[in-house]
Amino acid sequence: MLDRRRFLQDSLLATAGLSLAPTLQGLSAAPTHDDEIAFDLHTHPGAFFRRGTPEASAPDAEKRTVSDMRVGALTGAFFSIVSDGPLIQLTDKGVVVRGAFAPGEGARDYERQLALFKDMLTKVPAFHAKTALDLLRAKRVGTVAAFLGCEGGECLDGQPERVHQLYADGVRSIQLVHYVPSALGDLQTQPAQHNGLSAFGKSVVKEMNKADMLIDVAHAAMSTVRDVVALTDAPIMLSHSLLAMEPDRLLAARAITPEHAKLVSGTGGVIGMWPSGFNKSFEEFVDNTKRLIDVVGIDHVGLGTDMDGNLRPVFTSFRQLKDWRAGLRAKGLSDEDVEKVLGGNVQRMLRKTIG
Repeated sequence: MLDRRRFLQDSLLATAGLSLAPTLQGLSAAPTHDDEIAFDLHTHPGAFFRRGTPEASAPDAEKRTVSDMRVGALTGAFFSIVSDGPLIQLTDKGVVVRGAFAPGEGARDYERQLALFKDMLTKVPAFHAKTALDLLRAKRVGTVAAFLGCEGGECLDGQPERVHQLYADGVRSIQLVHYVPSALGDLQTQPAQHNGLSAFGKSVVKEMNKADMLIDVAHAAMSTVRDVVALTDAPIMLSHSLLAMEPDRLLAARAITPEHAKLVSGTGGVIGMWPSGFNKSFEEFVDNTKRLIDVVGIDHVGLGTDMDGNLRPVFTSFRQLKDWRAGLRAKGLSDEDVEKVLGGNVQRMLRKTIG
């Protein structure tokens, strides 16, 4: 399916380029920021998934975040439903798990959050994006390409075939596991149950490949990632994490080792740098971005802010994109390399996975 889709996409890209003149024509050796695709692999604008609950954010939070995306020149992002959202609580010390879904509850809450996502798009300057071409559309019309993702496999309700229903709904990525112990596989913050992917999780990976849906291994234990890599025939992403630092930095649970990172990059995938409070400062976040680049290469690093769902972040507004860009340039990256990290790598990955 994807080969035919890619052929059509390549044909459309040539046509789309004509409508984007002069920004996509006559490019110089050092492209300007106007030509740049900037992308965030993991966001929760205004914590939209909590709307209507006691933990909901202020009514204008979604508009404020998407407005900041535009001011910061973010082209697109994954807007993430949180499949285990009702089962977790974000505290000032981290995430607390509270219970489990009964059969059918995960699917019903997915429908609730899907409706919230659609309603949000009627109120903010963003549109529901479904292919990599939509990034060019976003540049052309000056709005944000909102790709829909699901954080956690609870939305599948134990049925691998539901992957195709989610795809029909416009979901383009599923993060296999999150914080609640998962039937799909082991995660970083809970004791191992499956020694990697479960049989159900392996079936889900296969169905996601068939559906041309991007697999996200954020929060997954390294054993789970290793099993995904052994099964997938497409690039994968790890939407938001960072390399482990010294042991006393409380990073063991959610950070990754170089070996873990290379599993993802070896598929041709991308790791989103995560500006959580595990970074001591914004400057250290820039340093940690360069450390990851040094490990996996310039073609496999992107941004995954976890905006509006992060713990004590050092990147609090998309208006800081310019500062991240400047910080990477100060580390010696060329304009071309900075543009890869800002979004070019993700654009390439999306073309190879979702089309």
